[in-house]
Amino acid sequence: MKKLLTLLLTICLFQYISANDFIIVSPDKNLQVSVFLKEGTLNYNVNYKGKVILEDSPLGMITNVSDFSKDLVFVEKREQVVNKTYNEPKIKKSRVEYLANEVVCTYQTPQEEKITVTFRVSNNDIAFKYALVQNGETARCIIEKELTGFKFPQQTTTFLTPQATPMIGWMRTKPSYEEEYMPDEPVGTPSKYGVGYTFPGLFHVGDNGWALISETGVSSLYCGSKLSEGTKEGLYTIAFPEEGENNGIGSAKPAISLPGETPWRTITVGDNLKPIVETTIAFDVVEPLYEPSKEYGFGRSTWSWLLWQDGSINYEDQKTFIDLSSELGYELVLIDNWWDTRIGREKIEELAQYAASKNVGICLWYNSNGFWSDAPQGPKNRMNTSVARKKEMAWLKSIGAKGIKVDFFGGDKQETMKLYEDILSDANDYGLAVIFHGCTLPRGWERMYPNFAGSEAVLASENLIFTQHANDTEAYNATLHPFIRNSVASMDFGPVLLNKRHNRNNDGGTERRTTETFQLATAILFQTPVQNFGITPNNLVEYPPFVIDFMKEVPTLWDETVFIDGYPGKYVILARRYAEQWYVAAINAEKEIKKLKVKLPMFSDTKVNIYSDRKDRSPQLEQVNIEKSGEITLEIQSGSGMILKN
Repeated sequence: MKKLLTLLLTICLFQYISANDFIIVSPDKNLQVSVFLKEGTLNYNVNYKGKVILEDSPLGMITNVSDFSKDLVFVEKREQVVNKTYNEPKIKKSRVEYLANEVVCTYQTPQEEKITVTFRVSNNDIAFKYALVQNGETARCIIEKELTGFKFPQQTTTFLTPQATPMIGWMRTKPSYEEEYMPDEPVGTPSKYGVGYTFPGLFHVGDNGWALISETGVSSLYCGSKLSEGTKEGLYTIAFPEEGENNGIGSAKPAISLPGETPWRTITVGDNLKPIVETTIAFDVVEPLYEPSKEYGFGRSTWSWLLWQDGSINYEDQKTFIDLSSELGYELVLIDNWWDTRIGREKIEELAQYAASKNVGICLWYNSNGFWSDAPQGPKNRMNTSVARKKEMAWLKSIGAKGIKVDFFGGDKQETMKLYEDILSDANDYGLAVIFHGCTLPRGWERMYPNFAGSEAVLASENLIFTQHANDTEAYNATLHPFIRNSVASMDFGPVLLNKRHNRNNDGGTERRTTETFQLATAILFQTPVQNFGITPNNLVEYPPFVIDFMKEVPTLWDETVFIDGYPGKYVILARRYAEQWYVAAINAEKEIKKLKVKLPMFSDTKVNIYSDRKDRSPQLEQVNIEKSGEITLEIQSGSGMILKN
C-alpha cells in the first residue's frame, strides 16, 4: 500500500512545463515551485494556494573553475517521493513524519561541466541545494558567488535582524547574532550595518501569505551564509561572510571537494503563521553525522552569573547555586567565566563532587578564543586547538562534568564552522553536551550532532542586566522569537528572571517591566533542551509557592508544539505538550489589554490551572473548567502573560 501511495503521489504531483522545465507540487497541492531555464539562466518561483510568494528568482553559482550562472542547458531529471519518520527529542516535536516530493535536475555548461539542483517540496516547506561533480582531474573548487535569490512582491514587508560588521562591539566580539529586529519594514530597506541580514528572515507577503527563509545542514564543509541587502525590487540573495570575520583569518568563500554539495536553503510558506511556527524543515532534510557516545541527558539549570555576575564566581556562591538546583529538582548548574582563576581546578573538582552528592551535574564555561577577539575571560585557549581541547575534555570527563558552554566565536567562515564541529565531535568522544554562546545560528545541528544542546544567537537575557532598553523592549522581542529565531533552531536565551531589579540583592540596576507570569511563560515559549534559568535563591521566599512549584515542574523537552494565535512583535499564544501534559503560554507586548477568544481542543471538557495576573500585576493561580468546545477567552495585560496547564 505504501509503495502504491508513493507511485500515485509521483504521478500526480510532478508537472512538466516543457522538456527542460518543471513544476513541483506539495502533497496537499497547495504549494507549487516552478523551475525553468530562461535564456540559459536557471530560475524558480513559488506560489501558495494560487498566490505569488516568490516571483522569478535566480539560481546558480560561479566557482573558480566553472561558471554555472549562464548558458546552461538541461541534461536530465529524476524524481521521487521522500517519506520518512524520525525521532528527535531536542526539537519542538519529538516524532516527525516528513513527506515531500523531490526533483533532482542536472544542467551543464557549454564545456559540459555539470551542476545538479535538488528540490524537495512538502506541504509548507521547500528545501533545495546544489551538487557539483568532478571535472576531469579537477577535484576541488572555491565557490566565488552563489546567485540563489528570493524575489518578493512589492507589497512584502520584512522582519529581519542585521548582520553586524566584523570585530566591532564589546571587545571586538561581533558578529554574534545579537542585533535587534526591525518589524514590518518595506522590502529593500537598508540594514543597520549595510552587510545584509542574518538567518532566519521572516517576510509578510501582504494578503498572499508568509515566508520564512533560512538554511540548514551547514557543517565544516561550508560556510554559514546570510541574506544580502535587499534591492528596491524585492530581491535578496545568498551572501557569504565578510572578509574581516575571524580576525581576517580564513577565506570568506567556501571551498568544497568534488564531488560536493552546498547546504540546504529552506523556505517555509503559509497563508497564516501556523506553518512558520511549527515547521521542522531544518531537521527534516539532514541526518546525524555521528552516533552519540552515551545517552545524553538534558534539562534545567541554575546560573549564578546572570544576576549575580562575575562576583559570584567563587566557591561558596557556586555551592549556593548547586543547592538551589537541588532544591528545585534541576538536573544541572552552570559555572560561568573566570572559574579557572577565581575558583581553581581543585576546588572545581570539589564542587563537582558536592553537586553529584545532590544529584546535580555541573557544566563549565569556556572562551572559544584563539585569535579572533579581545574577550579577556578565562579559561582561554582550551577549546581552539585539538591537543588542548582533548586534554581539557578528558579532565572534564574525569570529574563527572555533564557539559560545556563555549563563548565568543568569530563569525561564519568555513574556518569557524569547522571549529564548531570539532568541539562538538570531540565533546561527544568524552560524553559532554555542548551549548554555544556569542555564536552563529545553529543550522540543523540538533539532529546532526547528538550532543548539541543549543545556541544563543539572539539578543538574550544578559542584555536585561546590561541595559534598561532591553527591559523596556523585552515583551516586544519575546513575541518575535517563536516566529523567527526559535522557529528554526533551539535558542539558549536564559529566561525567567523573577527579580524585579536586576542585581544580586534585587534592589538596584535595571528594572523589569514585565510581570512574573510573563517570565514563567517564557519557560514555555523559548524552546531549547537545556534551559539556563535566571532564578536566584531569594526568589524561593519572595513569591507564592505556586510560582516556584511551576518552575520545579516545567519541562525542557517537548513532544508537540501547536501555534494558537499571534503576530510577531505584538502577542503570541503557543501550546506545547510533554507526554500527556499540555502547557499553553500567552504573552502580550501591546500597550492595551489583549482580549482573545481561542480554541484549545487539548483542554476540551477539562479542568485546567490558569496562571495570570491580578489588576495590581501580582501573579495568581486559578482552576477553571473548559467547555467541551475548548473555547476560552483570554485577557492579557500589557507586558503580562497567561499559562494554562492540565
